[in-house]
Amino acid sequence: MKQLIAFFSRYIPRHHQQKIAHIILSLLSPFYRGNKITDPIDGKTYRKLLPYGQLVKRNNALAPLSMSLERHRLIWLYLKEKTDFFTKEQRFLHVAPEYCFLRKFKKLNNLDYVTGDLISPWADVKMDVHAIPFGENEFDVAMCNHVFEHVEDDKKAMSEFFRVLKPGGWAIFQVPIDRNREETYEDSTITDPKEREKHFWQHDHVRLYGRDYGKKLAAVGFKVTESNYVDEIGTDLFNRYALPEGEIIYICKKPEQNQNEELRTENGERI
Repeated sequence: MKQLIAFFSRYIPRHHQQKIAHIILSLLSPFYRGNKITDPIDGKTYRKLLPYGQLVKRNNALAPLSMSLERHRLIWLYLKEKTDFFTKEQRFLHVAPEYCFLRKFKKLNNLDYVTGDLISPWADVKMDVHAIPFGENEFDVAMCNHVFEHVEDDKKAMSEFFRVLKPGGWAIFQVPIDRNREETYEDSTITDPKEREKHFWQHDHVRLYGRDYGKKLAAVGFKVTESNYVDEIGTDLFNRYALPEGEIIYICKKPEQNQNEELRTENGERI
């Protein structure tokens, strides 16, 4: 099973992975059912989860039915416990929509839910994050996970999300981060997939973020909160939900209009 998942994650394009995998995994699900681990997204319980990862295989990572990974389960819990995402009426832009979230979010009557992606067959809008096809100040909330490490110009992509969010709007942008690295590592001369996997952790990544990731988001105008919510949950629930150790959630808020103007005018540029 580990070898099969590694093959899918490494060689099959992501949009095909999801279409094929959810059929296969739903058939495998009965063999993993039990009472040790709970997927908070769909409430299903398992004796263990599937392994996942390319360079390093993580045990208890992938929930068979929802196809959630550790970070997805953490984000779900954060949205539920720390925000009004599930109750407040708001326009929500979800880029590179994850299968585990799609059906759940579509059922929320409080959301005006818009999905976007360059290649995903499930997205409502075909779009490139370098040029998001919406006007300024259109969305209350946005989410785009594990995308910036793939794009040519991450600063431009971050700026585009800042542009389409309303003043006071917020977003979550997760990426893989090497916590041992102070600064993000980029080298445009590394183009061979095997070399990219070696340097950037995956064959289709073009950079490896370091601890300066929050500063990069702040540089385009966001007020960034680096949440250690996973550490608040407690050991029992951490293990029960199979969550990612040390994962920081990046909550990026677009300042209200008057605050935004101050940020733009100090020293003649946005800070």
